[in-house]
Amino acid sequence: MEELVIRPSTKFIRLGYAAVILLIIGAATAQNQFKDKFPESWPPWVLAAVFALLLLWPASRHWRQRFTKMTMIGDKLRYETGMLSKSTRTIQLSKVQDVTVRQTLGQRMGGIGDLSIETAGESSRLTFPNIDRPQVIADRIIDESHKIGVRGILDEPKETKG
Repeated sequence: MEELVIRPSTKFIRLGYAAVILLIIGAATAQNQFKDKFPESWPPWVLAAVFALLLLWPASRHWRQRFTKMTMIGDKLRYETGMLSKSTRTIQLSKVQDVTVRQTLGQRMGGIGDLSIETAGESSRLTFPNIDRPQVIADRIIDESHKIGVRGILDEPKETKG
């Protein structure tokens, strides 16, 4: 089986960048149009700088997104998150019981959704937010889970005595 790497979508992050850049352009334009009404003690760059701080919001989400991924390889599904400290959760595909796709109206319009994977075990639900084509990914996970269940592929090969 080929390796499948799934990452959160950047569609809403790009939309956030565009909105903030439009705000910065609008602030700069407004400042130029209404120079007389601003206090003279303010440097000309203050208003644009205040809106430029808003760039931290999409930038932080983008950074977090870059260090989150789910990889399906062999009979395992691995969910990794974190930049400096990393958290990894590995799920055997044979243990997958249910895969659910949830989409808000905005997510449906953008073609993204949240993928929830339920397994047999203690921490039974893993939710991976904002992925592109969530139903295609859900179907692929379920198909691979069923193939593994039918073939009886195990995590580690058993040693044979002989």
